[in-house]
This record gives sequence, C-alpha cells and structure tokens, in this order.
Amino acid sequence: MTVVTRLTAPLLLPCDPGCSVLRDGVLDIDGDGRIAWCGPAVDAPDAPGASVRRLDGLLLPGLVNAHCHTPMTVLRGMGGDLPLMRWLREVMWPAEARLAAPDVRAGMLLGCVELLRAGVTTSVEMYFYTDAVAEAVLAAGSRVVLTPGIIDAPGWDRLGTWRQMLDEVSARIDSDGLRYGPGERVELGYGPHAAYTLPAEALPAVADAAAERGALVHLHLAETADEDAAQRARYGSVPRMLHELGVLGRADRLLAAHAVHLDAEDIALLARHGVAVAHCPGSNAKLAAGTAPVGALRSASVPLALGTDGPASSDDLDLWSTARLAGRLARLASGDAADLTAADLLLLATRHGAAAIGRPDLGSLEPGRWADVVHVSTDDPAFLDLDDDAGLLSNLVWAGGGRLVRDVWVAGSQVLAAGEPTQVDRASVQSSARAVATRLRHP
Repeated sequence: MTVVTRLTAPLLLPCDPGCSVLRDGVLDIDGDGRIAWCGPAVDAPDAPGASVRRLDGLLLPGLVNAHCHTPMTVLRGMGGDLPLMRWLREVMWPAEARLAAPDVRAGMLLGCVELLRAGVTTSVEMYFYTDAVAEAVLAAGSRVVLTPGIIDAPGWDRLGTWRQMLDEVSARIDSDGLRYGPGERVELGYGPHAAYTLPAEALPAVADAAAERGALVHLHLAETADEDAAQRARYGSVPRMLHELGVLGRADRLLAAHAVHLDAEDIALLARHGVAVAHCPGSNAKLAAGTAPVGALRSASVPLALGTDGPASSDDLDLWSTARLAGRLARLASGDAADLTAADLLLLATRHGAAAIGRPDLGSLEPGRWADVVHVSTDDPAFLDLDDDAGLLSNLVWAGGGRLVRDVWVAGSQVLAAGEPTQVDRASVQSSARAVATRLRHP
C-alpha cells in the first residue's frame, strides 16, 4: 500500500509490549488510514510522494476510554454529592427522560471534542438514541464502540421493552454491519445495563445475540455494595449469577465496567472466561462506590482497561487523570510504591485497553493497525531529561498528559490541530450543549 503521509518526531512511543521509547521516529500512514511502517528514521523505507509532517515532541497511539456515557456532558454537575442509586433514580434518570435525540447529539459532540483534546481517540459508549451518538462521532471524526443501552427499569419503557431494545441492536448490526463509517469509526455492540436493571432471562439472550455477531457485550458489574443485593442473596454474587445463567460461556467479548465488589471466586470466574474489566477509579471514588481489586485482577490475568465513566459521575473525560488515580490507588492498596508504573498505566490506556475491548487494530503504532495517533508537546516544565526513557514515561504519565496534546489523527485524518478540532467549530459545539444543559436545569 502506498504511503500518503509520513509523520516524524524526536520521540515515538509505539506502545509495544515492552513500552519502548524510539528516538528520531518515523510513522507512515497508507491511503486506507492504517499504519504502514513505524520505527527509527535510520531504518525507514523510502516513501516517494508522501506528504511529510515534521513535528516536535512525541507521538503515541490514541488512548482508549473503555467505559463512558459521553452524552452526559449536558448533565455534568447534577446530583454531584449523592450515592449511586439515589443519584440515578432521583437525578439522572429523571433528567435523561427529558432528553431528545438532538440533545444527545449535542452532548456527544461536545464530549467527542473533549476526548480528542485529551488524546482519547476511542470511547466505549453505553447510551440511547443510537443514531444521534453515531452522527456526533462521525461529525467530530473520533472513534466509538457504541453499545446501545438495554434496560428494564422504571421510566425507561418509553424506549420500549428490553427485548425490543435488544432486537433493535441486532437489526442494526445485520443491516449496517458490525463496523461502518470512514475508517470503521463506528462499531456496534450490546449494552445490557446491569443485572439489577434487567430480568435474568435478558442477559443470556443478549449474550447469544452478541456471540452470533461477534459483538461486544458491555455491562455494569458489581459497582456498589448494595446495587446487586438481590442477586447476591440468590446467587452469591453477580459474576456467579452470570456464570449460573450461562452468560460467561456464551459471550466471546464481555466487558465488565467497574467490577468493584468481587471476591476471589468472582475474579477466578472472570479470568476463566476471558471477561475484561473497565476500571473506573474516578467515578468509583466520587460516588463512594469502593475501590476495585486491581492487584488481584492483574494477578489473575483478567484483561484490564481504563474508563472515565460518564462526565456526570466523574466530571471529566481525561483518561490521563484516570490513569494517575488508578496508579495511586493501586499503590495505596498494595503498599508497593512500584505498583502500576508509568509504563503500565500508559499501556492500560492504549494497547491493553484496546485488547480488553477486543480491538487488536487499535492501541499501538504497529503496521496494519488504524493510524489513530496523538502528538504531545514536550516543551513544558513537565518534561525534564528527554534522554532518560524511564524519566520520559514518568513525566508524560504523572506530570504531563492531556493538557499537552497538540494534534490528533484518526484513521490517518487529522481531527485535532494545535489543540482545536478540525471538523467542527468548538465554540458552536459548546454553545449548543450549554443550551441543552440550561433547559434541563430550568424546565
């Protein structure tokens, strides 16, 4: 495939398994928007006719936000001091009942801009008004794994029964394909909300439909101590409930968000069946939900990713701050100051995050993967000795992060330039979302 774009930079972080730091790096992008070559300039093949872009700082793959409800940007700050179940039932669900499709599109578009400005190119979303979410992603040029919510809870029958929601997702995949849009920017999956918001028979039905189509199943699991009391009383835990119902054996790709309240048997079940966990320490902390057993999950080789959760519960979409919090909490839990190093955290946000959601075509700067690329400036007090690999990674993760993102490419197309989106007007996007937020607060 012909190389159409060549990016060069003094530093390149491909996010390979060893989290290498390459000097004087070159990244070639082909005409389909995939990576054709990545490595040191001295070894770079000829690329006649390619457009060459010489950048300062460093290049790394786009980050993967593995659990989010991004349209909730318009609900940011509402009910901010309530525990999860009161927050949902008294504030969030009543407010969401007043959302129409254009409101969801406005919130998602604002969130896409926020994600891109932090270097997050892919988010795994659970929300409703599927067309509105997808339209916003395609407008901004970002990437999404979109798992429309499937729920059976008071007030949500306005969107149909859980069976109708399930059938609608299946029909979309059968009609549009599992992935569609330029650069396969939209992937469809299934979002059964949680065990406590669905009847038991819904969960294996969702798993069967997803397995038939190779789709991701994305659900909340064991987020708080009291949300799943009925399931614990009957089955012992939510993972044991999913095992008894046959869900863990049915779904090929299952992503469990939060996974806070787990015991050793639960973790063993997740590991045995290849269930991935989206760790969301920010929202877990804000809602006082608890701290996920990250050390035990890693020891059991449970695939792990990072998620911000929605901007109404965690308040921002900056996966870098999520990574830092994850590292700090892990060290407090283990008493080990070397637990979750900067390299570990960077890989959780990129390569490992992509693997956890079943996307080996994302998360690393390797030939054949999509050219989702982030340019970070090193002209900042956060960076000190750029010749020290370990120090560079530490400075990037612990001190730098999203505020230093300058440019972003998704599938080889530049969607952020000098910190501003290229496909939408940020001021207009913010104005539209603020109008929705104002209306929701003053009905």
